Amino acid sequence: MMRVNVESIGLIAAGMTGWEAARPVLRGEVELDAAVVPAFKPNLLPPNERRRTTALIKLALQTAEDALARSRYGMSELASVFASAEGDGEIVDRICTALTLPGHPVSPTHFHNSVHNAPAGYWAIAAGSRKFSTSLAAGAATFAAGLLEAASVAVLEREPVLLLAYDYALPPALAGRGYVDAVCGVALVLTADDGAAMTRLSLEMQPGSAVPPPLPAEFAALRAHNPAAVALPLLQALARGESATLGLPCHEHLTLQIGIDA
Repeated sequence: MMRVNVESIGLIAAGMTGWEAARPVLRGEVELDAAVVPAFKPNLLPPNERRRTTALIKLALQTAEDALARSRYGMSELASVFASAEGDGEIVDRICTALTLPGHPVSPTHFHNSVHNAPAGYWAIAAGSRKFSTSLAAGAATFAAGLLEAASVAVLEREPVLLLAYDYALPPALAGRGYVDAVCGVALVLTADDGAAMTRLSLEMQPGSAVPPPLPAEFAALRAHNPAAVALPLLQALARGESATLGLPCHEHLTLQIGIDA
């Protein structure tokens, strides 16, 4: 079993633009207004770099920015784990469209942004960071895989870690062909020390398939359409300051059991 502390949180989704705005929604005090679509204007990158980015990259960086607003750590102090189930569907669509045209005019910028770790690269540029970073995908279990990886780094390396789980709705040509049809980004700053921690998590792999924890209908719909939103039951408990135990799917025959000690 691993134990790790949640030092700060970021959340970007329809009707929940930032952790402070999301907390009363997650506690059930304010109704979720899914018609409110967040605008992505991350300030972590200089304008020239920001113009080269995509909606997915902006989502990742703005979610990170939200968590950093309440963290005692600077960007350059954090190792990072970037977890995205689908990667950048916008870029895939643009490149595939270009390949159907005479001369195959693939944009160098689009090609540059097509790799799965492009958001991590922009993060490193913004942070001036040489800290550990990894980018991963695990389908519907992407959040659980990212959490396990980030917690392992925090505990074994004794370093604070930023976990970013994020996916952006696929463009119309790809809609319904993958895991993602909604926008959601979740960030957790995790540490192995007790200083200023919001709450402690215990993580343990267990055999058997997890039954997803129940959610209100509007949250369940988001979870069904974005793997990052698998984190919503955990975020609900954190927003309420509740101790709880929940299981997240991590593999067809494995569950990531999470104990929350508020």
